[in-house]
Amino acid sequence: MRGAWLPRSERVRLTALYGGLLVLAGAMLVGLVYLLVRQGLYSSLSTAVTTATPRSPAPMMTRSPTPAHTSAPASLRPGYPVDLADGGLYRVTKHITDAAEQATLSRLLTVSLVALLAFAIISVVLAWWMAGRVLHPVSVITRTARRLSAANLHERIALDAPPGELKHLADTFDGMLDRIEHLVSAQQRFAANAAHELRTPLAVQRAAAEIGLADPDPANVRRIRGKLMEVAEDSEQLIEGLLLLSVSDQGLQRREPVAFGDLAETVAAEYADDAWRRGLTLATDVCPLTVDGDPVLLSHLVRNLVANAIRHNHADGRITLSVDGRALTITNTGPVVPAESVPYLFEPFRRLEARRHAPGEGAGLGLSIVASIARAHSAEATAHPNPGGGLTVRVSFPARLAE
Repeated sequence: MRGAWLPRSERVRLTALYGGLLVLAGAMLVGLVYLLVRQGLYSSLSTAVTTATPRSPAPMMTRSPTPAHTSAPASLRPGYPVDLADGGLYRVTKHITDAAEQATLSRLLTVSLVALLAFAIISVVLAWWMAGRVLHPVSVITRTARRLSAANLHERIALDAPPGELKHLADTFDGMLDRIEHLVSAQQRFAANAAHELRTPLAVQRAAAEIGLADPDPANVRRIRGKLMEVAEDSEQLIEGLLLLSVSDQGLQRREPVAFGDLAETVAAEYADDAWRRGLTLATDVCPLTVDGDPVLLSHLVRNLVANAIRHNHADGRITLSVDGRALTITNTGPVVPAESVPYLFEPFRRLEARRHAPGEGAGLGLSIVASIARAHSAEATAHPNPGGGLTVRVSFPARLAE
């Protein structure tokens, strides 16, 4: 099997890499020292021997003759005269130098190999220890990742280490956990709120049906029927809002050039009568703007903003819709909005006041749908409270998507 011979542990791989490199460097050093010593050893020994050997005739050696199998020259055998003239001196020097060179190189090679073996053992041990130290943050991250679940997403690595790649990796992992915890909490709140919002109209419908069946008076039946239709309409709007939020969260399936300025002006004209009936003034200031996106979702974005501005307003109030540059801005009068509450308005089912289930109250999904559609178009939806009351919402499109 391909790759079956490779070690399965990163620590073993790093140990083999570090240890192998150190041993290779040691072997190259030993070889280089051996070559350099061998290259200049003969001349050094020859000079030393020549300097130490006397040039005057020496007395004859009187030792007993060596056996016939000796390899020494006759002039160096015991019992033979040693001629230290120029020719004899050269032969003596060369013989001694060669013998000394061989012995020195052999000793040098033996000591170097023993030192290399000891160096290899120490290198492997140090490489194993160093690899363990380097990979310790990775093991901490791995243990934390294995231990995490929905019940303990609050835990963090919080790696105590000097700045570096692994420290940056651990901090990035902690940041990812922060985002995951936020998303899981938001999903849990969304599921709980959606269940509550859907359960309430069902309970109202059941109670109305039971009352209507208990009292068959025609007037009472007509009243109950109207209530049931009203609750059914609210439920239908809630389900449509949830479906639209789900579709926008999935991103865009297609893109096409959309005349966003004309689209915003058309949607504002659709709500002009509703605003007039409520005693509101709806003003528009639209400049041409073309955006690459989904025209249906962009229409819902503008509709939700205008409907939200009409719903959360007061008599004789004012609504201003403008498209300028790369942004859509809607400003409305209305009740005072606390600045600390503005970021939460973009979450599903978040309201400034408790739900009263009054007609036209809305499901609390308007601004969350706006934010979701904006994200799908790589745009940013922001809001800030107006000094005299009301809210200003701005949707800014990036330059690469706007012309």
